[in-house]
Amino acid sequence: MIRSFAGAAPGCLLALGALAYSGSTARAGGAPYAGSAAHSGTVVAPDPRLAKALPALESTIGKSGAEVAVAFRTLDGRSEWWRRADESFHAASTMKVAVLIELYRQARHGDLRLDEPLTIRNEFHSLVDGSPFALDPQDDDETELYRAVGETRTLAQLSELMITVSSNLATNLLMDKLGVDNIRAGVHALGADGMNVRRDLEDGKAFEQGLNNTTTASALLRLLEAIARGKAVDPESSRQMLAILERQTVNDRIPAGLPPGMRVAHKTGEITGIRHDAAIVFAAPPFVLVVLTRGASSPEAGSALIAEITRQLYHATQ
Repeated sequence: MIRSFAGAAPGCLLALGALAYSGSTARAGGAPYAGSAAHSGTVVAPDPRLAKALPALESTIGKSGAEVAVAFRTLDGRSEWWRRADESFHAASTMKVAVLIELYRQARHGDLRLDEPLTIRNEFHSLVDGSPFALDPQDDDETELYRAVGETRTLAQLSELMITVSSNLATNLLMDKLGVDNIRAGVHALGADGMNVRRDLEDGKAFEQGLNNTTTASALLRLLEAIARGKAVDPESSRQMLAILERQTVNDRIPAGLPPGMRVAHKTGEITGIRHDAAIVFAAPPFVLVVLTRGASSPEAGSALIAEITRQLYHATQ
């Protein structure tokens, strides 16, 4: 029955909720899953195929010289791997998943409409002292929006730019609209306290003081699992979020380690020395995979490392 989910549509993936892992399956050593403290080291569920693959995975990571955190779990609960999954990393753009969830939560509760227009501006205020700052288009992955200052875009259009082309300007506009405290509360409600959303992007003064948005691999896995199971907000909102995440245009990491054409809903993140990817993969069975890296020899090496980890995990568990 599990194999029948290969290539499943998002609605079918959401229907797995009643069949998939609920969080009570015994881990290695017979201990039930008990929250983030249970997987601060390397923990694997009793899947002999995955256990056999771990030495090669660890060798790949060791040879890279990078620091790597991994959170992996199939939605049927039969296979999982947690490696440094509660270690905090700069979140880079992966925190945009939390912003997306909060947008849909507020839309679901009637606090805003997805088709509501928002005026485009490029002035934000530092977490440190409230002083104004602007984003530099040269530091953003999307530049068209900067030419629309003074015009309006809908919240849905901004969310599409935030995820699919990782627009920092769209993200800051949405964060200011939604409220950072609300985003943080939404993360907490989903049990993903390892993610700490503190400030707008490109807040230089906050960065200099170490006030950054951070995440753990386990926190991102919890957020993506909630979307996959239709529980991040509600099933319809989750279907819409899955569709946006599927349209991600940066595909040199987790998708690059999978068979061509496999459907992936994911969000990447990158800054100097950092390469991340966090994905829901429509395999058989579907799985959630988060790989956070820092300190790879080059950006390309970081991306290639994530792809190789994905490739080994896929072949060990499918």
